[in-house]
Amino acid sequence: MKIFVVEDEERMARLLERGLREEGHQIDLAANGAEALEQGLGVDYDVIILDWSLPEMDGVSLLRRWRERGLKTPVLLLTARGTVGERVTGLRAGADDYLVKPFDFDELVARLEALHRRGAGHEVRTRIGPITLDARRRVISTGSAEQSLTAREFALLCELAGHAGEALTRTELLGKVWGTGFDGAPNVVDVYVGYLRTKLKALSGEAVTIQAVRSVGYRLAVAKVKGGDP
Repeated sequence: MKIFVVEDEERMARLLERGLREEGHQIDLAANGAEALEQGLGVDYDVIILDWSLPEMDGVSLLRRWRERGLKTPVLLLTARGTVGERVTGLRAGADDYLVKPFDFDELVARLEALHRRGAGHEVRTRIGPITLDARRRVISTGSAEQSLTAREFALLCELAGHAGEALTRTELLGKVWGTGFDGAPNVVDVYVGYLRTKLKALSGEAVTIQAVRSVGYRLAVAKVKGGDP
């Protein structure tokens, strides 16, 4: 997912950024309501995490402005306010879900995934040739056999499958899957392509492969079935 985190507390923002990147998501940050207003409208995010207490424009006011201007992106409201009345205020302002601080990170991730599925009409299962990609369980399968994917493997396969047959550069894949702020080893893409190749081969042989494109990067190739569709 491409997630917009609007949080003015720097420590909380960085914890969310690091944790969500480790889950395989792409993260943008904003620290105040005025800064976030146009960015939220101008970028196509899958989900927005919005803190209630923000400088220059509070989260609820910002959310109302977004909804008035037609923003449809699912919004998860974070706040230290826990009363029923305050929760109702946030939901009526346009929040799709609500989480009170302090919260469990795994619960946050689960809520974001649920919002993404509902808000984007997210297909839980996707076909890649003879392979089924199950987003809910994060597995690939064919018949009775299946392989589990890590968050990075899943994100990388989704990116390649979304551009099946097209050559994607390592830089493109690195930015989409690890984020533009990633400062680790640049060969991490090659390492994860190797992991995916092993799992794809175990399920489909040569029916679904990740091909190296010289001097460019990689592309996902689905073999054509003789006498049928690819």
